[in-house]
Amino acid sequence: MGVAGVAMVVAGGLVSISIASTATVSLLRAAFMVRTASGYLMYSRPYCKKVDFKKLRPMILKRIEDRAKHYPIRRMIPVAEDVLKSRAAVIHGVSVLLKVFSVMTCKFCPEVYIGKEGHLIKTCRGYRRQTKNQVHCWVPGSLNDILVPVEAFHLQNMSQGEIRHHQRFDFDRIPAVLELCWQAGVDPSNAHLYQRVQQDDSGNGEPLPSQGLLSVSTRTLRAWESLRTSVQKLLLVYPAKVCQHCSEVHIGPSGHKARLCGIFKFESWRGTHFWKKAEVDDLIPPKMVWHRRPQDPPVLIDDRRDYYGHAPAVVDLCIKGGASAPSSYHCAMKLEGYPGPRLACRKLSVN
Repeated sequence: MGVAGVAMVVAGGLVSISIASTATVSLLRAAFMVRTASGYLMYSRPYCKKVDFKKLRPMILKRIEDRAKHYPIRRMIPVAEDVLKSRAAVIHGVSVLLKVFSVMTCKFCPEVYIGKEGHLIKTCRGYRRQTKNQVHCWVPGSLNDILVPVEAFHLQNMSQGEIRHHQRFDFDRIPAVLELCWQAGVDPSNAHLYQRVQQDDSGNGEPLPSQGLLSVSTRTLRAWESLRTSVQKLLLVYPAKVCQHCSEVHIGPSGHKARLCGIFKFESWRGTHFWKKAEVDDLIPPKMVWHRRPQDPPVLIDDRRDYYGHAPAVVDLCIKGGASAPSSYHCAMKLEGYPGPRLACRKLSVN
């Protein structure tokens, strides 16, 4: 038989056994087994099960403060700067492309389509979802329909205390991506900190030549991919939370206590959020749209909806400008897919 070193606590006293046989260890282990009412044997724990969280709270808060001392990480500062540069390039590029291509949005739901006319696919849920599977009512869209703004509370540092419900108006709301960059070490005096998604009207309104349109589309698509990749790197280091039931985002180790969750919108008061780890799509929504391929009809119809593909709005806009689609989107876009069976000719009209 082998030997083993054992040190165990029995009934409040310390029993130290330097060298014991395997059989002795089994006998000591049996001393902690109790018989339940149903006759089964189980191990009893020698320590108390009750935990005094009031005594642990100062230790937990102290640990959070000590962890915040290691932030920001210097090696991640260039990544945060790349996020700001890529974000500015995407906003500028999309603003220029919107002067060339039309964007339509539904009047009663968040559906967006890039084209002079909307599609006839019946996916509108109507105002407050009172009706379902209806044809969309199209109106001209804007930059915020392509780049969906996501804002978060602006904190002074990561170790700052939780924001209570009555303190929600004491903190500024800034874009969540900029808040993430600020906590990653970007200079707080940077002009990008309070920059929201706004249309860039610096152009003269003249149509772009084909080469200029291709260049703008390619740079915008490259900046879009760089933006998402850099934000993914920051999220691996800096914590961010998103509500499970709504789109509220909080940059920090724990969420806030403001009772603004949309799941309780039908109640007289709104409840607190249910937080989970945030991903790239939570901070930078891709805003998926229907992608019209060359083999598709001029107006997408509902009968062939199973044959059409999807793409993020920014990607679809850049592709219409002449940029090449990244291979990661080919499957969702169904580029070489079957256009569907030939249908009887009929007049297509869009509201």
